[in-house]
Amino acid sequence: MVSERSSHVTQDLCAYLAAARYADMPARAVHEGRRGVLDWLGCALAGSAHPTIDKLAGVLEEIGGRPQVSVLGRKLKLGLLDGALANGQMGHVLDFDDTHSVDTTVLHTSSPVLAALFALAQRAAVSGQAFLLAYASGFEAGIRSGLAAPGHLKGGWHTTGTLGAIAAAVAAGKLLGLDAKQLNHAMAIGATQAGGMQQNRGTSCKSFHAGKAAMSGVLAGLLAQRGFDSSLEIIEGKLGYSRIYSDVAAPELLTADLGSRGWEIERNGHKPYACGFVLHAALDAVLALRAQAQIDPGQVSAIEIVGHPHVLSVTGTLAPVTGLQSKFSIYHSAAAAFIDGAAQAHQYTDQRALDPAVIALRLKVKVSVDESFRKDQAQAFMIAGGKRNEATIEHASGMAENPMSDAAIEAKFLANAEPVIGKERALRVAESVWKLDELKDVGEIVALCD
Repeated sequence: MVSERSSHVTQDLCAYLAAARYADMPARAVHEGRRGVLDWLGCALAGSAHPTIDKLAGVLEEIGGRPQVSVLGRKLKLGLLDGALANGQMGHVLDFDDTHSVDTTVLHTSSPVLAALFALAQRAAVSGQAFLLAYASGFEAGIRSGLAAPGHLKGGWHTTGTLGAIAAAVAAGKLLGLDAKQLNHAMAIGATQAGGMQQNRGTSCKSFHAGKAAMSGVLAGLLAQRGFDSSLEIIEGKLGYSRIYSDVAAPELLTADLGSRGWEIERNGHKPYACGFVLHAALDAVLALRAQAQIDPGQVSAIEIVGHPHVLSVTGTLAPVTGLQSKFSIYHSAAAAFIDGAAQAHQYTDQRALDPAVIALRLKVKVSVDESFRKDQAQAFMIAGGKRNEATIEHASGMAENPMSDAAIEAKFLANAEPVIGKERALRVAESVWKLDELKDVGEIVALCD
């Protein structure tokens, strides 16, 4: 039986978001929106040349509709839905995009949401303020829906595909100016398209989930605008999202403290490393050991890592043979980072996964878990020449408790974008995004990234 306090939560959330105005957004939420847009654009541009995108774009060109949406960095236009799909997958293909992690919910929100919004921003002119408000609204719906289904992640669903479809639908609906009931329908249309399985980690399908979520969000918003309806209780209903996508339902959390704890986008995190975020604390520790010892990797006898249980359950691939697989291998990540002093896109290629030096060192990596550790906490020990070095990381770099600076976000963007669109245009994009709330037409940014 649905409790009284959770009987209309989807309607309540959508009424709140439909009524929200840009002026309601705290300065921190606006600034986190700018940071998120800049970071994601760089990730999408860097991902634009990935072989996975070549395959996707080839199929979409063959089957697609009227060209309307620029595929970032590829000088290619696709249909409205196809463009959202391509850009969404590009943003997530390197596993370099943002991560919001709170309680039972982990979501790479920006790839589905921003790919949907940038597609719609090419359909009709959109102001920077409207864009930021829609971005934050989608964030709110996606994260809160995850909190309402606390068993969702452990059930094997890939939240960027499932919650991402909800987030993108609400963002699209907000950008389209839907009223509360229409926005409720958009959220439900997004939720009924939700899909994506964690079994597909390390394959082309993982980032495909993000693109499909973006595509579903655009479709949901446009359908709801035309009067297409759906359940008004898509989260809390007897057969709603929180009950069939999770072994535990907590629909009341969809609106808990709504309006009093700030916006969820304020707690977003950004990745300094191009891999699963549960690896980041361990990578911080390994790189700290490397800086301490300053020795040849061949002298290392062993690297021992202690982390949260997810380090093994999510990234425990022992012998990856592709770049995508290596992003979910603590063994590869530790070895490549120690050898190269970095964990960027270049450390996660097919060639690097098969490099003999990396393989030799990864065989010396041992991993154990500590149930008391947080997901952003790790320890690492290195034995070399009879000496033992130790590094402890309390909060992984990039997460909300240890955020990247604005300068670091911009440096990451420029490193990702310059090889694709050139230094001059990359600098102009950065300048425009930092002033996004002043732009009359977000399409100006898309033109610079074409």
